[in-house]
Amino acid sequence: MKSPYDIIIRPIITEASHDALQYNKYTFEVAPDANKIEIRQAVEEIFKVRVVKVNTLWRRGKVKRRGRAVGRTPDRKKAIVTLAPGDTIELFPGM
Repeated sequence: MKSPYDIIIRPIITEASHDALQYNKYTFEVAPDANKIEIRQAVEEIFKVRVVKVNTLWRRGKVKRRGRAVGRTPDRKKAIVTLAPGDTIELFPGM
């Protein structure tokens, strides 16, 4: 059994994810092998909220170059979590 803190890696703070907060949607980077049920249980346990819906997607890594050396950044899995009305997550405590 994985810990909820192994499933939820970090919140993703971008302009698009910040705009989605008004619809009670929060975006997280999650473990690549995590499924929607595990993500739902992890968010509910860590933040003590009720999750209505979980959408997941893969963000493909980009090809990067340093001179002749070519590599790529890792693929990442994101989850967009919709909370029940009235529930919120405080991403920046004290603000």
